[in-house]
Amino acid sequence: MPSLEIVLSVLDSSVRLAVPLVFAALAGLYSERSGVVDIGLEGKMLAAAFAAAAAAGVTQSAWLGLCAGVAASCALALVHGFACITHKGDHIVSGMAVNILAFGLTVILGVAWFAQGGRTPFLGSEARFGALVFPGADAVAPLPLLGPVYRELLSGHNILVYLAFACVGATAWALYRTRFGLRLRAVGENPAAVDTAGISVAFLRYRAVLICGILCGFAGAYLSTAQGAAFISGMTAGKGFIALAAMIFGKWRPWPVLSACLLFGFFEASAAHIQGVSLPLVGAVPVQAVQALPYLFTVVILAGFFGAAVAPRAAGKPYTRGEH
Repeated sequence: MPSLEIVLSVLDSSVRLAVPLVFAALAGLYSERSGVVDIGLEGKMLAAAFAAAAAAGVTQSAWLGLCAGVAASCALALVHGFACITHKGDHIVSGMAVNILAFGLTVILGVAWFAQGGRTPFLGSEARFGALVFPGADAVAPLPLLGPVYRELLSGHNILVYLAFACVGATAWALYRTRFGLRLRAVGENPAAVDTAGISVAFLRYRAVLICGILCGFAGAYLSTAQGAAFISGMTAGKGFIALAAMIFGKWRPWPVLSACLLFGFFEASAAHIQGVSLPLVGAVPVQAVQALPYLFTVVILAGFFGAAVAPRAAGKPYTRGEH
């Protein structure tokens, strides 16, 4: 395979693999910017993936599957919000509870409903999000460099891929150009000041938690109805935690978060392409070592190797009127 085709293949895979990370990292960004720490991204993605695949399989509609995935994710987001905002519970404990609940519930329901060991039935093309081909993609394919880039890298993705990148721009605009964004950032830094201004801290945080649920729903639905063709038990495989690392690496800012997600996607895509490659003095790279690379990179990020990241000051701290 020519070197250009290899590069384009890796970059194309990087984009596809980064999409669920982009959705989930933006979800965590909204939540933590409001002061609600959410390590339950993994659980919400898993629940959404199961609900989307189950609904799409029954209705034969990818869009109804997406709606079901978003609904399941938002339900868990509200549970987390109820525990952390209304009852001022520990954010970490609540997030872990969401993860455990989602993992167990998807397996139990999968076995009870489909009797396939926790899997859902295989989804046909009509129940999945198909690729969108840009106008003129085949016509410009023979052109050197520009043709393959346009045809292979820019065109040919499903609609959720383009939606993920659109959400980054929308998030940047919402956070820094709207009244809602100003209030959201303020409530994550100084909720007492927001409360003094006559704005409900709890209402703002619930809105952020719901946006988090919607975006996690997109991420989960993408895994089972776009990137994959069914739900498999534990199919998120730590992507929620990798998204948290990308959010921290991006310092809670949309465009740097996108860059971090693409970097993680590149590492995962590169790992898939170097399996079986022999290195001098080492020989064939073990498959297990290759598969561990994205997770090792996550550990390096979380260890603070790339510099300290300062979270919103009120993140994880319950707010009670009159105590601040």
